[in-house]
Parts: sequence; C-alpha cells; structure tokens
Amino acid sequence: MDKLAFIVPTGIGASIGGYAGDAGAYARKLSEKYTLIVNPNVVNAACFSAINDNMLYTEGYALDLFFKEKIALRPTKANKIGVIFDKAIPKDVLNIHINTLGAIKSVYGIETEYLITSQEVGIEFLESEAGISTGNIKYPETLIEAGGRLIQNDCNALAPVCLFQDDEDDEEYSNGSGIDIVGGVEAVISHLLTREFLVPCAHAPAFKNVTISSKRVSDKAAAEYITPTFLPCIILGLYNAPQLIPIEKKQDNDIVAKGLKGILMPYNSLGSTPVFKGLELNIPIYAIRENKTVLDVTKDAINADKIKIVERYEDFLC
Repeated sequence: MDKLAFIVPTGIGASIGGYAGDAGAYARKLSEKYTLIVNPNVVNAACFSAINDNMLYTEGYALDLFFKEKIALRPTKANKIGVIFDKAIPKDVLNIHINTLGAIKSVYGIETEYLITSQEVGIEFLESEAGISTGNIKYPETLIEAGGRLIQNDCNALAPVCLFQDDEDDEEYSNGSGIDIVGGVEAVISHLLTREFLVPCAHAPAFKNVTISSKRVSDKAAAEYITPTFLPCIILGLYNAPQLIPIEKKQDNDIVAKGLKGILMPYNSLGSTPVFKGLELNIPIYAIRENKTVLDVTKDAINADKIKIVERYEDFLC
C-alpha cells in the first residue's frame, strides 16, 4: 500500500485540523487507500482519537528529522508509554487523570507507567505577530529528568501532561474559527522530549477547571468541551506509534522519506521542513485548497512550481 504524509501543523488556525480532531474523518477515509503518516494534531480529539492501524502517529520534530533523512520510522505495536505529570497539577485534577489511565487499561488493555515532575514545569502561552500560537517552558529540565527516569524503566514512548492556565471562553475557537491557543506550546513540549530521547511523544494539557461546559459549540471544537481530560487521545496514538530509528541503524522494513508517494499540506502553510526537504527528495507535495490557515505561505510565495494544488482531500480517493 502506498504511503502518504498527512500533515496539519499545530496552532495556525487550519480550517481542517485546527480544532479537535476535525481532520480525523478525512484521514480515516484516506487510510482505507493509503498508509498515512499523521502528526498528532490530525487525529487527537481529547477523549476521542481518529487513529487506526493504518496510520503512523509521528510528532512534528520527528517528522522534520524524517524528512531530513536523519531517522526512519519503524512500525511498532504495544509501546510502553511513560506518562509525565506536572507537579503543578492539583490533586483532584491529577486523580481524574490517573483514573483515566485506569480506564484506558481496563477498556483497551494499555498499561502505562507514570511519575510526577520534581518541580512545576511552568508553561507560558504566546501568540506571534503572524497569529500563530506558541509558548515557553520555564523549567524544561524537570520534564527531561522525568522522561529520563521513565526511559530507564524501559518506556519507549512519552506522554507529558502539563498544567495549563484555564482559558477564558474563546468565542472564535468554540464557533469553529480562530486558532487553538494551546496548540503551539504543546508542540514545544513534545519537540523538547523527542529531541532529547528520540522516542514517540505527544502532550495533553491539564486544567484546574474540570467542569464540563453545557454551551453549544461548533462540531469541530466539541470534543474538547465534553471531557475534563485530553489524555485518552495521546495514549491511543502513542500505543502503536512508530519508533524513531537513526538512519544508520535502519532495517529493510523501516520506512524512509524517499519511499513516500506524497505529502498533503494545507493550501497556504507551505513554509515547513517537510515541504522544503520533500521538494529536494522529489516527493510530490500537494497543497489542499479547501484547508486554509492564518498563514499566507503559498506555492507562489516560496517559488515552488512543482507543488501541485488539489481542491479537496477526497480527490485522493478517486
């Protein structure tokens, strides 16, 4: 089966994939015809996940290494997931997340190991001049220390859960427009741990306010309004996420970038490493016109005539 990369960058207000798993239905349809490499943003949906056995769950920093030909992806089953809880998470909220891990074990048979950081992580939210969400980690060393302890205990995937400030009600986001203000700093957290340990990683936020809203919101954002924890989607994604193999250690069945049949990107977010490296490797790049973002990086903006414009994701099913 041919392999495609289905990428929707985080925190850039993508009209498809900029909310809560709203690119998942598109990915599931495409996965009937292709093996998909997906970043977590495509399939994560709080207590839900669109992941299936024909998708390779790979976060953004690892994707950059993959397209730089620094690593190969090794399809893997039943990873041992280490969960890192931020010390700042209040006890009652922590108990909800620990109960969530118990429910995942009971329903899916996925066992995890968890520990709490030695100090508060300290997450700060920022928004760039271009309207992209990002942020800072005040004490990254406490995440790295916790991740190292879990790796020493034979975990081969990491799921950090950091305390985030409770959002004021974001009318634009809840109505299916605007950007996900927490998405950018989540990418910063997962990039940090992937870079340090070269294992699959994905982040879930924890909030002090765990009440469930009764407000009617857009279907695209709804998954985040009906649960007090976003932990299930990352555990389901990481369980069978591919291992990240240094390219010099790759084996015959490992997946390398040159073998891809294409990379699917939102129409105007073409300024990333997968695009530029994909062009160098002669991998077809497809800009999907129906998926637009707050950016304005089109094929014309980067003088990339080889990029092909496709109207809809469904066109790949024809």
